[in-house]
Amino acid sequence: MSGLTHKNDVSQKNKKEIWYKLDLSAIVYPTLQRKDFSSVYRLSVVLKEEIKPDILQEALDMTLQRFPTYKVAIRKGMFWRYLEPNNRPGPFVAPDIKNPCMPMPFKANNRYLLRVYYYGKRISLEAHHCLGDGTGGMCVLQTLTAVYLNLLGHPITPSGFVLDINETPHPEEMEDAYMRYANAKVRPPRPGEKTYRVRGTKEPFYTLNIIDGIMSARAVAAVASKYNATITEYLNAVLLYALLQKQEADCPFRKHPVKIAMPVNLRRFFPSRTLRNFITMVYPSIDPRLGDYTFEEIVIQVHHYMHYYINEKFLRGDITTNAATQRNPIIRIVPLFIKDFVVRTFYTKVQDKNSSAGLTNMGALKVPEEMKPFIERFDIYMGQPFSSRTNCAIISFEDILTINFASSIVETDVERYFFCKLVEDGIVVNIESNRNTDEGKQI
Repeated sequence: MSGLTHKNDVSQKNKKEIWYKLDLSAIVYPTLQRKDFSSVYRLSVVLKEEIKPDILQEALDMTLQRFPTYKVAIRKGMFWRYLEPNNRPGPFVAPDIKNPCMPMPFKANNRYLLRVYYYGKRISLEAHHCLGDGTGGMCVLQTLTAVYLNLLGHPITPSGFVLDINETPHPEEMEDAYMRYANAKVRPPRPGEKTYRVRGTKEPFYTLNIIDGIMSARAVAAVASKYNATITEYLNAVLLYALLQKQEADCPFRKHPVKIAMPVNLRRFFPSRTLRNFITMVYPSIDPRLGDYTFEEIVIQVHHYMHYYINEKFLRGDITTNAATQRNPIIRIVPLFIKDFVVRTFYTKVQDKNSSAGLTNMGALKVPEEMKPFIERFDIYMGQPFSSRTNCAIISFEDILTINFASSIVETDVERYFFCKLVEDGIVVNIESNRNTDEGKQI
């Protein structure tokens, strides 16, 4: 029998009431919460058969018991916020909505910090970033999908992102892995410089514009190899190229560096099974004030930047810099409302202005062999940007690679420049969107 069949006698250890301190990244996300903004991301899986909502709800109820750091509510103390177990009814699956990643008030939805939607053959998981990063969220989504298929009579053997819902969670899954590895001898300074900011017409409240580009992963890999680059390096270069074109069109006489905020999954360099946040940011960039760059030159610069910064030594130093504030005994006793004010001000005045766009690549996803026949593709959305710009997220499964743009502005210049460059390089791109355009067109 598959290990995904739920047992009624959940161990008392799983039921134990325990609260979780927010991890090093999660501390920031609630501070940025506004009525019109939450740090919410979305992961989706498209199956080959219509979703049965009642079965999906049953699967969700079974699955969440396995993820104690996702079945929680956020609470506020005098000096910090924390997560506590949430035993209220829910969360409840719901029909999907046009505008994903809507703000997530902490007291709504019976205080759950995740949502599950269905539409046609698609299952979508939305999670507040204070729970965890995309890796943790993907574990929840794939495990949910496996339990759902199991209930339909298709046993799935747990492996990879699919966890056994009958297993007691490993303590490492709930750790703040940052603090384990924040032990470099020095704390590298943070370079900060004003970057080009995409300006656009802000959409009405609760409007998130989605543009998906669907293409062959093998075709993208073949083009990237012609530039002696990886897929991530190539697509970073394409986005920088698009942003440079946008800046040239908007303000040709006053140029600024163009920079991308790209999260790096630290689990690749520092062993951890954590399902919470364990990422840090790197910032590939081009400074047009130095002169005009060809696309080939952009690819070369991105390639060498990645090799120079994305390694265990630099990343450990970055983690240590991030952890220094939290370890400061004086800062730890500062009241929460003062911390919130300082963090919000720093993020708004400095951090948010340190990049022109966001890009994340979850890479090529693997699933248990028994799941492959039932899955068409995956999607990932970084969610609503904090300020007026666009975010880009990339994911692939088998030979389907999807590039998902999300923005809260009317203009689509960056996306148009981006996909036109792919087409120019010979990649066939199918476009889907929630905008008022025809879906499925080739460009």
